[in-house]
Amino acid sequence: MTAGTLVSIAETWYVGYLGTMSLAGIALVFPCIMLQQMLSAGSMGGGISSAVSRALGAKDLDKANALVLHATLICLGIGLFFTLLFIVWGEPIFRLLGGQGEALVQSLAYANVAFWGAASIWLTNGFASVIRGSGNMKTPSLVLLIACVAQVTLSGVLGLGWGPIPSFGMAGIAMGYVIAFTASTLYLFAYLRSSRSMLRLSFKSPLSKPLFMDILKVGAMSSLTSLQTVATILILTRLISSFGPEALAGYGIGTRLEFLLVPMTFAFGVACVPMVGMALGAQLFERAKKVAWAGSLMSAALIGGIGVLVTVWPGVWSEMFTSNTTVLFHARQYFQWVGPCYCFFAIGLCLYFASQGAGKLLGPVLAGTFRLVVVAVGGYWLIQNNGSIEQMFMLIAAGMVSFGLLTAVAVWKVSWVR
Repeated sequence: MTAGTLVSIAETWYVGYLGTMSLAGIALVFPCIMLQQMLSAGSMGGGISSAVSRALGAKDLDKANALVLHATLICLGIGLFFTLLFIVWGEPIFRLLGGQGEALVQSLAYANVAFWGAASIWLTNGFASVIRGSGNMKTPSLVLLIACVAQVTLSGVLGLGWGPIPSFGMAGIAMGYVIAFTASTLYLFAYLRSSRSMLRLSFKSPLSKPLFMDILKVGAMSSLTSLQTVATILILTRLISSFGPEALAGYGIGTRLEFLLVPMTFAFGVACVPMVGMALGAQLFERAKKVAWAGSLMSAALIGGIGVLVTVWPGVWSEMFTSNTTVLFHARQYFQWVGPCYCFFAIGLCLYFASQGAGKLLGPVLAGTFRLVVVAVGGYWLIQNNGSIEQMFMLIAAGMVSFGLLTAVAVWKVSWVR
Protein backbone atom coordinates (compact mmCIF):
# COMPACT_ATOMS: atom_id res chain seq x y z
CA MET A 1 0.00 0.00 0.00
CA THR A 2 2.92 2.33 0.68
CA ALA A 3 4.29 1.57 -2.78
CA GLY A 4 0.89 2.34 -4.29
CA THR A 5 0.88 5.67 -2.49
CA LEU A 6 4.34 6.51 -3.82
CA VAL A 7 3.12 5.71 -7.34
CA SER A 8 0.39 8.33 -7.08
CA ILE A 9 2.89 10.86 -5.72
CA ALA A 10 5.20 10.19 -8.68
CA GLU A 11 2.31 10.39 -11.14
CA THR A 12 1.17 13.71 -9.69
CA TRP A 13 4.73 15.01 -9.97
CA TYR A 14 4.81 13.97 -13.64
CA VAL A 15 1.51 15.74 -14.29
CA GLY A 16 2.68 18.84 -12.43
CA TYR A 17 5.76 18.93 -14.66
CA LEU A 18 3.42 19.10 -17.68
CA GLY A 19 1.81 22.30 -16.33
CA THR A 20 -1.11 23.83 -14.43
CA MET A 21 -3.69 22.84 -17.08
CA SER A 22 -2.57 19.23 -16.78
CA LEU A 23 -2.99 19.43 -12.99
CA ALA A 24 -6.50 20.85 -13.48
CA GLY A 25 -7.22 18.07 -15.99
CA ILE A 26 -6.09 15.28 -13.67
CA ALA A 27 -8.23 16.81 -10.90
CA LEU A 28 -11.22 16.06 -13.14
CA VAL A 29 -10.32 12.48 -14.07
CA PHE A 30 -8.57 11.32 -10.90
CA PRO A 31 -11.79 10.85 -8.86
CA CYS A 32 -13.06 8.51 -11.60
CA ILE A 33 -9.79 6.55 -11.61
CA MET A 34 -9.94 6.26 -7.84
CA LEU A 35 -13.60 5.24 -8.00
CA GLN A 36 -12.57 2.30 -10.16
CA GLN A 37 -9.74 1.44 -7.78
CA MET A 38 -11.94 1.72 -4.68
CA LEU A 39 -14.72 -0.37 -6.21
CA SER A 40 -12.43 -3.10 -7.54
CA ALA A 41 -10.02 -3.39 -4.61
CA GLY A 42 -12.10 -2.14 -1.69
CA SER A 43 -15.79 -2.72 -2.39
CA MET A 44 -16.09 -5.73 -4.70
CA GLY A 45 -12.66 -6.90 -3.58
CA GLY A 46 -13.88 -6.82 0.01
CA GLY A 47 -16.96 -8.80 -0.99
CA ILE A 48 -14.72 -11.41 -2.63
CA SER A 49 -12.36 -11.68 0.36
CA SER A 50 -15.30 -11.79 2.76
CA ALA A 51 -17.03 -14.64 0.90
CA VAL A 52 -13.80 -16.65 0.53
CA SER A 53 -12.71 -16.17 4.14
CA ARG A 54 -16.13 -17.10 5.55
CA ALA A 55 -16.11 -20.30 3.45
CA LEU A 56 -12.62 -21.19 4.67
CA GLY A 57 -13.55 -20.32 8.26
CA ALA A 58 -16.38 -22.84 7.95
CA LYS A 59 -13.85 -25.34 6.42
CA ASP A 60 -15.67 -25.49 3.06
CA LEU A 61 -12.76 -25.60 0.59
CA ASP A 62 -14.94 -26.64 -2.37
CA LYS A 63 -17.10 -23.55 -1.99
CA ALA A 64 -14.05 -21.30 -1.64
CA ASN A 65 -12.61 -22.71 -4.87
CA ALA A 66 -15.91 -22.27 -6.72
CA LEU A 67 -16.02 -18.61 -5.61
CA VAL A 68 -12.79 -17.92 -7.54
CA LEU A 69 -14.46 -18.35 -10.96
CA HIS A 70 -17.51 -16.34 -9.88
CA ALA A 71 -15.26 -13.50 -8.69
CA THR A 72 -13.37 -13.56 -12.01
CA LEU A 73 -16.54 -13.23 -14.09
CA ILE A 74 -17.87 -10.40 -11.92
CA CYS A 75 -14.63 -8.41 -12.23
CA LEU A 76 -14.32 -8.99 -15.97
CA GLY A 77 -17.88 -7.84 -16.61
CA ILE A 78 -17.59 -4.67 -14.52
CA GLY A 79 -14.21 -3.83 -16.04
CA LEU A 80 -15.63 -3.95 -19.57
CA PHE A 81 -18.53 -1.76 -18.42
CA PHE A 82 -16.08 0.90 -17.18
CA THR A 83 -14.29 0.86 -20.53
CA LEU A 84 -17.57 1.39 -22.41
CA LEU A 85 -18.74 4.11 -20.01
CA PHE A 86 -15.68 6.37 -20.18
CA ILE A 87 -14.64 5.78 -23.78
CA VAL A 88 -18.14 6.61 -25.07
CA TRP A 89 -19.30 9.19 -22.50
CA GLY A 90 -16.03 10.46 -21.03
CA GLU A 91 -16.24 13.96 -22.48
CA PRO A 92 -19.79 14.77 -21.25
CA ILE A 93 -18.90 13.33 -17.83
CA PHE A 94 -15.86 15.60 -17.46
CA ARG A 95 -17.81 18.58 -18.82
CA LEU A 96 -20.43 17.93 -16.16
CA LEU A 97 -17.66 18.08 -13.55
CA GLY A 98 -16.72 21.55 -14.77
CA GLY A 99 -14.09 20.63 -17.37
CA GLN A 100 -13.57 23.11 -20.17
CA GLY A 101 -10.88 24.31 -22.53
CA GLU A 102 -7.38 22.91 -22.13
CA ALA A 103 -8.18 21.27 -18.77
CA LEU A 104 -10.85 19.16 -20.51
CA VAL A 105 -8.44 18.24 -23.31
CA GLN A 106 -5.83 17.06 -20.80
CA SER A 107 -8.36 15.01 -18.82
CA LEU A 108 -9.52 13.20 -21.97
CA ALA A 109 -5.93 12.52 -23.07
CA TYR A 110 -5.41 10.60 -19.83
CA ALA A 111 -8.83 8.95 -19.56
CA ASN A 112 -9.02 7.70 -23.14
CA VAL A 113 -5.96 5.54 -22.49
CA ALA A 114 -6.45 4.63 -18.83
CA PHE A 115 -9.97 3.25 -19.20
CA TRP A 116 -9.07 1.00 -22.12
CA GLY A 117 -7.28 -1.05 -19.47
CA ALA A 118 -10.15 -1.08 -16.97
CA ALA A 119 -10.61 -4.87 -17.20
CA SER A 120 -6.98 -5.43 -16.17
CA ILE A 121 -7.44 -3.19 -13.10
CA TRP A 122 -10.55 -5.11 -12.04
CA LEU A 123 -9.04 -8.54 -12.65
CA THR A 124 -5.81 -7.71 -10.82
CA ASN A 125 -7.69 -6.52 -7.76
CA GLY A 126 -10.18 -9.38 -7.98
CA PHE A 127 -7.44 -12.02 -8.13
CA ALA A 128 -5.56 -10.28 -5.29
CA SER A 129 -8.72 -10.26 -3.17
CA VAL A 130 -9.24 -13.99 -3.69
CA ILE A 131 -5.70 -14.70 -2.55
CA ARG A 132 -5.99 -12.35 0.44
CA GLY A 133 -9.24 -14.04 1.44
CA SER A 134 -7.24 -17.24 1.96
CA GLY A 135 -4.95 -15.39 4.38
CA ASN A 136 -2.07 -15.09 1.90
CA MET A 137 -0.98 -11.43 1.97
CA LYS A 138 2.54 -11.99 0.62
CA THR A 139 1.78 -12.95 -2.98
CA PRO A 140 -0.60 -10.09 -3.93
CA SER A 141 1.55 -7.58 -2.05
CA LEU A 142 4.69 -8.65 -3.91
CA VAL A 143 2.95 -8.58 -7.29
CA LEU A 144 1.47 -5.13 -6.68
CA LEU A 145 4.83 -3.86 -5.41
CA ILE A 146 6.49 -4.90 -8.67
CA ALA A 147 3.59 -3.40 -10.64
CA CYS A 148 4.05 -0.11 -8.79
CA VAL A 149 7.75 0.04 -9.65
CA ALA A 150 6.94 -0.75 -13.29
CA GLN A 151 4.21 1.91 -13.40
CA VAL A 152 6.47 4.64 -12.00
CA THR A 153 9.16 3.81 -14.54
CA LEU A 154 6.90 3.43 -17.57
CA SER A 155 4.79 6.51 -16.77
CA GLY A 156 7.92 8.63 -16.50
CA VAL A 157 9.45 7.24 -19.68
CA LEU A 158 6.29 7.48 -21.78
CA GLY A 159 4.82 10.62 -20.19
CA LEU A 160 7.86 12.87 -19.98
CA GLY A 161 10.02 11.24 -22.65
CA TRP A 162 13.20 9.93 -21.06
CA GLY A 163 16.20 9.12 -23.24
CA PRO A 164 15.41 8.48 -26.91
CA ILE A 165 11.69 7.96 -26.24
CA PRO A 166 9.51 11.02 -27.05
CA SER A 167 7.03 12.50 -24.58
CA PHE A 168 3.44 11.33 -24.97
CA GLY A 169 2.20 13.67 -22.22
CA MET A 170 -0.89 12.66 -20.28
CA ALA A 171 -1.53 9.71 -22.58
CA GLY A 172 1.96 8.36 -21.86
CA ILE A 173 1.43 8.58 -18.09
CA ALA A 174 -1.78 6.58 -18.49
CA MET A 175 0.01 4.00 -20.68
CA GLY A 176 2.36 3.16 -17.81
CA TYR A 177 -0.67 2.54 -15.57
CA VAL A 178 -2.35 0.19 -18.05
CA ILE A 179 0.77 -1.80 -18.99
CA ALA A 180 1.76 -2.44 -15.36
CA PHE A 181 -1.69 -3.71 -14.36
CA THR A 182 -2.05 -5.85 -17.48
CA ALA A 183 1.19 -7.64 -16.62
CA SER A 184 0.06 -8.17 -12.99
CA THR A 185 -3.27 -9.61 -14.22
CA LEU A 186 -1.49 -12.18 -16.34
CA TYR A 187 0.81 -13.21 -13.50
CA LEU A 188 -1.98 -13.60 -10.92
CA PHE A 189 -4.08 -15.53 -13.43
CA ALA A 190 -1.21 -17.99 -13.93
CA TYR A 191 -0.68 -18.20 -10.15
CA LEU A 192 -4.32 -19.12 -9.48
CA ARG A 193 -4.10 -21.81 -12.17
CA SER A 194 -0.95 -23.32 -10.62
CA SER A 195 -0.30 -25.76 -7.78
CA ARG A 196 1.31 -22.98 -5.71
CA SER A 197 -2.04 -21.45 -4.82
CA MET A 198 -4.26 -22.73 -2.00
CA LEU A 199 -7.29 -21.78 -4.12
CA ARG A 200 -7.62 -22.65 -7.81
CA LEU A 201 -9.25 -20.88 -10.74
CA SER A 202 -11.06 -23.63 -12.64
CA PHE A 203 -13.29 -22.97 -15.63
CA LYS A 204 -14.99 -26.33 -15.04
CA SER A 205 -16.66 -25.12 -11.84
CA PRO A 206 -20.45 -24.91 -12.31
CA LEU A 207 -21.91 -21.43 -12.07
CA SER A 208 -24.29 -20.83 -9.19
CA LYS A 209 -26.54 -17.87 -8.43
CA PRO A 210 -26.08 -18.26 -4.63
CA LEU A 211 -22.30 -17.98 -5.06
CA PHE A 212 -22.65 -14.83 -7.18
CA MET A 213 -24.93 -13.42 -4.48
CA ASP A 214 -22.51 -14.39 -1.71
CA ILE A 215 -20.02 -11.97 -3.25
CA LEU A 216 -22.46 -9.34 -4.48
CA LYS A 217 -24.48 -8.99 -1.27
CA VAL A 218 -21.37 -7.54 0.37
CA GLY A 219 -19.68 -6.11 -2.73
CA ALA A 220 -22.75 -4.26 -4.01
CA MET A 221 -23.54 -2.74 -0.62
CA SER A 222 -19.88 -1.81 -0.17
CA SER A 223 -19.95 -0.12 -3.57
CA LEU A 224 -22.44 2.38 -2.21
CA THR A 225 -19.84 3.67 0.22
CA SER A 226 -17.22 3.98 -2.52
CA LEU A 227 -19.73 5.74 -4.77
CA GLN A 228 -20.63 8.11 -1.94
CA THR A 229 -16.96 8.90 -1.25
CA VAL A 230 -16.22 9.68 -4.89
CA ALA A 231 -19.57 11.46 -5.38
CA THR A 232 -18.57 13.74 -2.52
CA ILE A 233 -15.30 14.56 -4.28
CA LEU A 234 -17.01 15.00 -7.66
CA ILE A 235 -19.62 17.37 -6.27
CA LEU A 236 -16.92 19.44 -4.59
CA THR A 237 -14.83 19.36 -7.77
CA ARG A 238 -17.76 20.80 -9.68
CA LEU A 239 -18.41 23.46 -7.05
CA ILE A 240 -14.77 24.47 -6.63
CA SER A 241 -14.24 24.69 -10.40
CA SER A 242 -16.32 27.89 -10.24
CA PHE A 243 -13.44 29.54 -8.34
CA GLY A 244 -11.08 29.12 -11.33
CA PRO A 245 -8.42 26.65 -12.58
CA GLU A 246 -5.86 27.63 -9.93
CA ALA A 247 -8.31 26.87 -7.13
CA LEU A 248 -9.25 23.60 -8.85
CA ALA A 249 -5.58 22.62 -9.21
CA GLY A 250 -4.88 23.45 -5.53
CA TYR A 251 -7.91 21.45 -4.45
CA GLY A 252 -6.80 18.60 -6.73
CA ILE A 253 -3.42 18.45 -4.97
CA GLY A 254 -5.21 18.30 -1.64
CA THR A 255 -7.74 15.65 -2.62
CA ARG A 256 -5.05 13.50 -4.20
CA LEU A 257 -3.46 13.16 -0.77
CA GLU A 258 -6.89 12.31 0.66
CA PHE A 259 -7.29 9.59 -1.95
CA LEU A 260 -3.80 8.30 -1.13
CA LEU A 261 -4.93 7.84 2.45
CA VAL A 262 -7.48 5.31 1.17
CA PRO A 263 -4.90 2.66 0.17
CA MET A 264 -2.94 3.31 3.36
CA THR A 265 -6.09 2.70 5.41
CA PHE A 266 -6.87 -0.19 3.09
CA ALA A 267 -3.63 -1.83 4.31
CA PHE A 268 -5.24 -2.23 7.74
CA GLY A 269 -8.75 -2.79 6.40
CA VAL A 270 -7.69 -5.57 4.03
CA ALA A 271 -6.20 -7.41 7.03
CA CYS A 272 -9.44 -6.95 8.96
CA VAL A 273 -11.67 -8.47 6.24
CA PRO A 274 -10.36 -12.07 6.27
CA MET A 275 -9.65 -12.00 10.02
CA VAL A 276 -13.23 -10.88 10.78
CA GLY A 277 -14.68 -13.23 8.14
CA MET A 278 -12.82 -16.30 9.39
CA ALA A 279 -13.60 -15.44 13.02
CA LEU A 280 -17.31 -15.19 12.26
CA GLY A 281 -17.18 -18.34 10.11
CA ALA A 282 -15.80 -20.08 13.21
CA GLN A 283 -18.36 -18.25 15.44
CA LEU A 284 -15.70 -16.29 17.36
CA PHE A 285 -17.83 -13.16 17.60
CA GLU A 286 -15.92 -11.26 20.31
CA ARG A 287 -12.64 -11.74 18.43
CA ALA A 288 -14.19 -10.26 15.27
CA LYS A 289 -15.08 -7.00 17.03
CA LYS A 290 -11.63 -6.77 18.65
CA VAL A 291 -10.02 -7.06 15.21
CA ALA A 292 -12.18 -4.18 13.93
CA TRP A 293 -11.31 -1.81 16.77
CA ALA A 294 -7.59 -2.68 16.72
CA GLY A 295 -7.36 -2.04 12.98
CA SER A 296 -9.22 1.27 13.15
CA LEU A 297 -7.07 2.63 16.00
CA MET A 298 -3.80 1.73 14.28
CA SER A 299 -5.07 3.26 11.05
CA ALA A 300 -6.15 6.44 12.84
CA ALA A 301 -2.71 6.80 14.44
CA LEU A 302 -0.91 6.55 11.08
CA ILE A 303 -3.28 8.67 9.01
CA GLY A 304 -3.77 11.21 11.81
CA GLY A 305 0.00 11.65 11.97
CA ILE A 306 0.10 12.45 8.26
CA GLY A 307 -2.75 14.92 8.78
CA VAL A 308 -0.81 16.75 11.48
CA LEU A 309 2.27 16.86 9.22
CA VAL A 310 0.52 18.50 6.26
CA THR A 311 -1.42 20.84 8.55
CA VAL A 312 1.79 22.25 10.02
CA TRP A 313 3.93 21.97 6.87
CA PRO A 314 1.59 21.90 3.84
CA GLY A 315 4.47 22.61 1.47
CA VAL A 316 5.96 19.19 2.22
CA TRP A 317 3.26 17.79 -0.08
CA SER A 318 2.02 20.57 -2.35
CA GLU A 319 5.40 22.04 -3.35
CA MET A 320 6.40 18.72 -4.91
CA PHE A 321 3.94 19.34 -7.73
CA THR A 322 3.84 23.04 -8.51
CA SER A 323 5.50 26.40 -7.84
CA ASN A 324 2.41 28.46 -8.73
CA THR A 325 1.83 30.66 -5.67
CA THR A 326 -1.96 30.83 -6.12
CA VAL A 327 -2.26 27.05 -6.41
CA LEU A 328 -0.04 26.60 -3.33
CA PHE A 329 -2.17 29.09 -1.37
CA HIS A 330 -5.37 27.11 -2.03
CA ALA A 331 -3.65 23.81 -1.23
CA ARG A 332 -2.44 25.28 2.07
CA GLN A 333 -5.98 26.41 2.96
CA TYR A 334 -7.25 22.91 2.23
CA PHE A 335 -4.74 21.21 4.52
CA GLN A 336 -5.19 23.68 7.36
CA TRP A 337 -8.85 22.71 7.68
CA VAL A 338 -8.96 19.11 6.45
CA GLY A 339 -5.61 17.77 7.70
CA PRO A 340 -6.59 17.63 11.41
CA CYS A 341 -9.65 15.53 10.48
CA TYR A 342 -7.83 12.76 8.61
CA CYS A 343 -7.87 10.50 11.69
CA PHE A 344 -11.69 10.46 11.67
CA PHE A 345 -11.67 9.52 8.00
CA ALA A 346 -9.29 6.62 8.79
CA ILE A 347 -11.46 5.33 11.64
CA GLY A 348 -14.59 5.34 9.49
CA LEU A 349 -12.93 3.73 6.48
CA CYS A 350 -11.17 0.95 8.41
CA LEU A 351 -14.36 0.07 10.30
CA TYR A 352 -16.15 -0.02 6.97
CA PHE A 353 -13.68 -2.68 5.76
CA ALA A 354 -14.12 -4.66 8.97
CA SER A 355 -17.89 -4.48 8.49
CA GLN A 356 -17.40 -6.07 5.06
CA GLY A 357 -15.93 -9.14 6.72
CA ALA A 358 -18.98 -9.28 8.97
CA GLY A 359 -21.47 -8.55 6.17
CA LYS A 360 -22.91 -5.73 8.34
CA LEU A 361 -22.65 -2.63 6.15
CA LEU A 362 -25.82 -0.63 6.71
CA GLY A 363 -24.31 1.61 9.41
CA PRO A 364 -21.17 2.60 7.44
CA VAL A 365 -23.28 3.18 4.30
CA LEU A 366 -25.65 5.50 6.19
CA ALA A 367 -22.66 7.36 7.66
CA GLY A 368 -21.33 7.90 4.14
CA THR A 369 -24.77 9.06 3.02
CA PHE A 370 -24.84 11.65 5.78
CA ARG A 371 -21.42 12.94 4.74
CA LEU A 372 -22.54 13.22 1.12
CA VAL A 373 -25.70 15.14 2.05
CA VAL A 374 -23.75 17.54 4.28
CA VAL A 375 -21.26 18.32 1.52
CA ALA A 376 -23.80 18.54 -1.33
CA VAL A 377 -26.38 20.65 0.47
CA GLY A 378 -23.85 22.77 2.34
CA GLY A 379 -21.71 23.33 -0.77
CA TYR A 380 -24.68 24.35 -2.88
CA TRP A 381 -25.80 26.78 -0.17
CA LEU A 382 -22.32 28.33 -0.01
CA ILE A 383 -22.20 28.82 -3.80
CA GLN A 384 -25.62 30.42 -3.82
CA ASN A 385 -24.67 32.76 -0.98
CA ASN A 386 -21.22 33.80 -2.27
CA GLY A 387 -19.34 31.58 0.16
CA SER A 388 -15.56 31.42 0.08
CA ILE A 389 -13.37 28.48 -0.87
CA GLU A 390 -12.11 28.39 2.73
CA GLN A 391 -15.68 27.77 3.88
CA MET A 392 -15.84 24.90 1.38
CA PHE A 393 -12.79 23.36 3.03
CA MET A 394 -14.42 23.77 6.46
CA LEU A 395 -17.41 21.87 5.12
CA ILE A 396 -15.18 19.03 3.88
CA ALA A 397 -13.63 18.75 7.34
CA ALA A 398 -17.05 18.59 9.00
CA GLY A 399 -18.08 15.79 6.64
CA MET A 400 -14.99 13.73 7.53
CA VAL A 401 -15.60 14.05 11.26
CA SER A 402 -19.25 13.03 10.92
CA PHE A 403 -18.36 10.00 8.77
CA GLY A 404 -15.83 8.68 11.29
CA LEU A 405 -17.96 9.21 14.38
CA LEU A 406 -21.19 7.82 12.90
CA THR A 407 -19.44 4.71 11.55
CA ALA A 408 -17.85 4.05 14.94
CA VAL A 409 -21.22 4.33 16.68
CA ALA A 410 -22.77 1.95 14.15
CA VAL A 411 -20.09 -0.73 14.67
CA TRP A 412 -20.34 -0.33 18.45
CA LYS A 413 -24.14 -0.71 18.50
CA VAL A 414 -24.73 -3.38 15.83
CA SER A 415 -24.38 -7.03 16.89
CA TRP A 416 -22.24 -9.29 14.70
CA VAL A 417 -23.49 -12.47 16.38
CA ARG A 418 -25.96 -13.31 13.58
